[in-house]
Amino acid sequence: MEDCLKNKQGLYLLLLFSVTNVLCVSIHYSVPEEKKSGSLVANVLKDLKLGIGELSNRKAQLVSKSFNQYFHLDTHSGNMLINDKIDRENLCGQTEPCILFSEMVLQNPLELHSIEMKIEDVNDNAPIFSKREYELEIPESVPRNTKFPLESAQDEDLGENSIQNYTLSANEHFKLSVESNKDGSKYVDLIVEKPLDRERDPFFGLTLMAVDGGVPQRTGTVQINIRVLDINDNSPQFTQSEYKVRLKENSRRDTLVTTVEARDLDLGSNAQITYSFHRVPEKILDLFHLNATTGEITVWGEIDYEKETSYDMSIKGTDGGGLSGQCKVLVEVEDVNDNAPEISVISVINIIQENSPLNTVVAFLSVTDQDFGDNGKTVCSVEMNLPFGLTTTKKNYYQLVVQSPLDREKVSEYDVCITAVDQGSPRLTSTRIIHVEISDINDNPPVFEKSLFEMKIQENNIPGLLIGSVHAVDLDMEQNAKLIYSLLPGKAGGGPVASYISISAETGNIYALRSLDYEQIKDFKVTVQATDGGIPPLSSDVVVRVVVTDENDNAPFFLYPLQNSTSPCNELLPKMAEAGYLVTKVVAVDGDSGQNSWLSYELLKATDPGLFSIGAQNGEMKTRRPLTERDTNKQRLVIVVRDNGVPPQTSTTTLNVLLVDGFSEPYLKVVDVRPQEHEDEGTLTMYLVICLASVSSVFLLCIIFFAVIKLCKKDPGGTFIAAPPHFPPARPDIPENCTDSQSGSLSRNYQYDVCLTGGSLSSEFRFLRPLIPVFSVADPNFAVNHNTSSYSQDLPNCLEENKSKEQVRE
Repeated sequence: MEDCLKNKQGLYLLLLFSVTNVLCVSIHYSVPEEKKSGSLVANVLKDLKLGIGELSNRKAQLVSKSFNQYFHLDTHSGNMLINDKIDRENLCGQTEPCILFSEMVLQNPLELHSIEMKIEDVNDNAPIFSKREYELEIPESVPRNTKFPLESAQDEDLGENSIQNYTLSANEHFKLSVESNKDGSKYVDLIVEKPLDRERDPFFGLTLMAVDGGVPQRTGTVQINIRVLDINDNSPQFTQSEYKVRLKENSRRDTLVTTVEARDLDLGSNAQITYSFHRVPEKILDLFHLNATTGEITVWGEIDYEKETSYDMSIKGTDGGGLSGQCKVLVEVEDVNDNAPEISVISVINIIQENSPLNTVVAFLSVTDQDFGDNGKTVCSVEMNLPFGLTTTKKNYYQLVVQSPLDREKVSEYDVCITAVDQGSPRLTSTRIIHVEISDINDNPPVFEKSLFEMKIQENNIPGLLIGSVHAVDLDMEQNAKLIYSLLPGKAGGGPVASYISISAETGNIYALRSLDYEQIKDFKVTVQATDGGIPPLSSDVVVRVVVTDENDNAPFFLYPLQNSTSPCNELLPKMAEAGYLVTKVVAVDGDSGQNSWLSYELLKATDPGLFSIGAQNGEMKTRRPLTERDTNKQRLVIVVRDNGVPPQTSTTTLNVLLVDGFSEPYLKVVDVRPQEHEDEGTLTMYLVICLASVSSVFLLCIIFFAVIKLCKKDPGGTFIAAPPHFPPARPDIPENCTDSQSGSLSRNYQYDVCLTGGSLSSEFRFLRPLIPVFSVADPNFAVNHNTSSYSQDLPNCLEENKSKEQVRE
């Protein structure tokens, strides 16, 4: 098949290119159907006037335009042969004429010949009836010449080969009537020629034959069985003229309602009664079903008492002869409790104030039930644990009212469930939920979390520092719960409390307005008031106790020997003193409190370190060994006192101990060491100035270098923006501030302090932040300490000691 299609495509393409030189000749042939394969149809050489062998030389091809290749061309002999058996009925059906189109192609030169092959019909199909037997029932009272249509036979052949006539087997009572339609088809009727008598001839068996006109002639037969029916002279009679039935609504489908019965005195089909509805509305047909044979009436649709309480229908019984009788069926529907009560909200107030008076109407509703009797009686109720109740206005109308006081702070909203119950059996209920929101009124004052707030702040704080926070809650909502905090007037430390602290009106944060001094004021109390935004506003007060904690900001001060005396203190020590001899007692005090005021004494320097010792707690200066001839007459002692603060503060003082032979001398010669002290002090000062200048220069160069590197990393192509340098934290072994707290010349807002240790002469530069508010709780470990210049006092003393040693050597 594929090769054939390819040949066709190639041939059509060749024909398309050579269409200008094609010679077209049409040839007509005819052949009867059903001829065997290989049968000769015609010889094309004679019709085309071609010589023998010319077809093969010119490559003749036969191309069929139908799907199947029914013909074959012998190119040597020129004979056209049947390639496949042809069935005209399958090929063309009832179409006349039936023609197959083919084309023969010759090359060199190109010639195209159209071949039309007419397929002639042969009588190869017999008439056929659709059934083998037909059953007819004819009443015996049927009049003469009554026609009964019979089914015609079918023949697929055409013309003379189709059905030409019908014949009926011999009998006395029936004959045939054959007529033709306009299209040539024939139909046949059976005619009663003689009256029938059921008692004489109750049955007839006839044969109907259909005959075609072909050669040979073909026929088809069918058996006709005729039963003679009895005369129907009795009509059906129902056993009751009216049937009354009670039916519950919502009965299931196919539930039996009733059964009607009719009787007929005839026999056979005349006694066979068929039941049917007679002149009933369409709704009856949708709700009930009638069995045509048994007369049973069953439920077909949904029976609803609320739609219809009764149904009246007419039933007709018809026998086989067409006679009928009628009866009435009355169906009364019984109500059942199948409808739950319906709650309808007519009006509702979803938001009511919490101070609403009792019996305030929240909702107005009605309850209905489509059932009847007790099934339609309803009772409506609401939950018992709610502050709402139902009151009846008139039949089936209710009001939902406030029954007990409302408090929004306890319950802010309610889902009121209303339940309606009918009196049927079983009882049906329905519910309806009404959402009620309780609106707020300003009936709750603010309440603080504590009855007393205690806050701590370290002295010397930065102004604007956050001390703590007070917080109050208001059970109301929105504007009624919006709180404003304020300070009530009061005194603290001899001045108004508002000069010490302030409070944020919105957050309740309390800030220090200025730096506090523990030595001046240790604690104070302030009253904070919280006021809500309601109308009228409500308020409450709370006491806040602010405790100032001590900071180690006072260096110890020597009472003896006097720390700030113009000349050093001299003590006499007899040369005969033994070990443990009490030379004197050093006394110092500290303005701080607690462990910040715990003092310890230490002998920092001495002309002879092994000669004296000092009590760490009591400050008693004693000899550690007996005096010898080799001991210097003047012993210079540098005493340091240290408190227990973090970091500790220190102070130093100088004590001269003069060794004498005895206390009986009228006077003691005091050695003047001031010229030597000035000489040594000038030299040391020069060294210190040189060191300070060098360290400062290196420090400034480092600062500039680090700033340039940081700016280059941050913005290589941008503009230069100076940034404050970041310094490492102070070492714990070096005092934070070496200036005297009482005599310092720089302000605490900005100070640059240079601390020189007695050993390495290393320096540390410290930059203090400006006084701005800091909104965070102060770190107790971070404090501004004012240390005394213990080392500044120690340097002259050291010079004085060197000068005294030089004098002794001289």
